[in-house]
Amino acid sequence: MRHSSSVSFFGELYLRSTRPFLSPEITLREVAYLKRCFAGLALPGPVVDLGCGHGRHAAPLNTSGPLAGRVVGLELDAYSLSQRAPGFPAIRGDLRALPFQTGSLGGAYAWYSTLFAFSEAEHRVILQEVARCLRPGALLVFQTVPYERLRESPGAAFQHTLPDGSVLEEESRFNPETGMDHGRRRLTLPEGRVLSGVYTIRYYPLAELTQLLESTGLATRWVHGSLEGEPPTSASTDLIVGAELRHG
Repeated sequence: MRHSSSVSFFGELYLRSTRPFLSPEITLREVAYLKRCFAGLALPGPVVDLGCGHGRHAAPLNTSGPLAGRVVGLELDAYSLSQRAPGFPAIRGDLRALPFQTGSLGGAYAWYSTLFAFSEAEHRVILQEVARCLRPGALLVFQTVPYERLRESPGAAFQHTLPDGSVLEEESRFNPETGMDHGRRRLTLPEGRVLSGVYTIRYYPLAELTQLLESTGLATRWVHGSLEGEPPTSASTDLIVGAELRHG
């Protein structure tokens, strides 16, 4: 007999269904990119992994390289924190009300559209909170997917059997007019338990995203189309932005 439950999307459902796709090689490449981004960091203060999940970036970054001993994870989901990798401190907290003192952070980063899985108004609040906590000149790095990529392929649906025998089913639909991608995910575990949840992620055209950053006190320093660091093109699979808190 199967027991089905509707759960918070960014919790056990998200972790169990995404972890098999995040190979060590992918993580190594993303960590190497972040190390390059923060290589010249001269400001004091911790660097926060915003929405650290189980810590696949935070753990290696805090172990070696320019951020060694400086990374702090922030995650709202208790299940993800219970599964986190060793090697870095973590705080349970909300992106919309960051538990850090004003002007205390040397930097911050977020991966996989973590900052934009809320409402339009909340995205502004999140960026304002990040700006409040950063030191002047401090760097924020975040990754998302280009708006144009979703606009060209607005619908998606798939079914996949994971290595542990779980069956993953997902469908999503992107609305180019609102920039909102609405999705539903269902995971049937080997013992028959079913986890299901819905999500909404906002994808911004670059010009609109730049305006949003500027309105919250941040200035765009660079925009990359991949981990290799080249400028974004119509074929880019990533949109990675480096922004800094404006001086004064």
